[in-house]
Amino acid sequence: MKKDLKIGIILVSIIIIGIISLYLFYTEIDLKKNTNNQLVVQDKSLLKKAPKLMGMTGLINTSEKDLEKIIQDNVVLYDFWTYSCINCIRTLPHITAWDEKYNEDGLVIIGIHTPEFEFEKNKDNVMAAVKKFGINYPVVLDNNKEIWKSFENRYWPRKYITDNEGYIRFDHIGEGAYKETELVIQELLQENKNQINTSQVVEIEEYKHSILRTPELYFGYEFASGRNQLGNIEGFQPNKIIDYRLPENIRQHYFYLDGQWENGKDGMKLISSSGKIVLNFHAKQLNIVAAGDNELEILIDGKMVENSIAGNDVESSMVRILEPRLYNIIESFYGESHTITINVTEPNFEIFTFTFG
Repeated sequence: MKKDLKIGIILVSIIIIGIISLYLFYTEIDLKKNTNNQLVVQDKSLLKKAPKLMGMTGLINTSEKDLEKIIQDNVVLYDFWTYSCINCIRTLPHITAWDEKYNEDGLVIIGIHTPEFEFEKNKDNVMAAVKKFGINYPVVLDNNKEIWKSFENRYWPRKYITDNEGYIRFDHIGEGAYKETELVIQELLQENKNQINTSQVVEIEEYKHSILRTPELYFGYEFASGRNQLGNIEGFQPNKIIDYRLPENIRQHYFYLDGQWENGKDGMKLISSSGKIVLNFHAKQLNIVAAGDNELEILIDGKMVENSIAGNDVESSMVRILEPRLYNIIESFYGESHTITINVTEPNFEIFTFTFG
């Protein structure tokens, strides 16, 4: 009898554990759906409202008074971006296409430009980027990260979509999920009793990343804090001018300097009459964020850059730096490691980061 009772207890325990496991399994699926930005939560008591746009440092394409009006009672897509961020740049064709397609149906897009580097705080620089990328929707300048903090954001790019009552119904970090995002836009517009054509979504080819790539590399000591990205033995030395020398051997995914460079919090500035940057990298695409009136010679594995792999800003293996922004250096490598050498011909050149695809 006791043996039967023990067996019964064990069986009941197994059943209970199984039920709990199934519950947790399906709950986890729901959580994953939320994490992957599916519109699954309909109970608004579980949702947060988007905070008011307090602390803005400027506006483009609108006024503060008009901004308040267009947000009210409309579906709003808030896009956190900064103009030298390659991931942000890749999302912009999709966002501008949605603006053109749905702006008369009740969708309001607001770009929240939160700078990563000091030069991105310059309104003229942002206005030039807005024009370059064909942005016609309102852009809020968030130079002090007040709006960034109010949304509790930590990423570029990031999209939040609110319904007509201001509840955040969608949240996506990074590139991708364009179809899912547009379907959310359509659903919320329909909720708001807007008659829209839902038979198709915007078709723009999505950028295809390589599986293995070098991580983003920062030249500023503050941005690189906690990351060992500078291969020179001299290392980062905040706010000092250091005479760097190339070692005999270099490691992959580390950048190396030659010449006198001033260590800034968000980048390095060349002080000597000429200098050099060397990096062994693995990526499909390579970009730099740079500034200063200068001309760079680009070598790949010690040779001139061929047209078949040259980025949009490279001509005859040279890059002309005229304004602070992202410059596309290499566009179409696949599956191999290569060494890039950047020969800087004049002082006062500044570099902030290597970014890859």
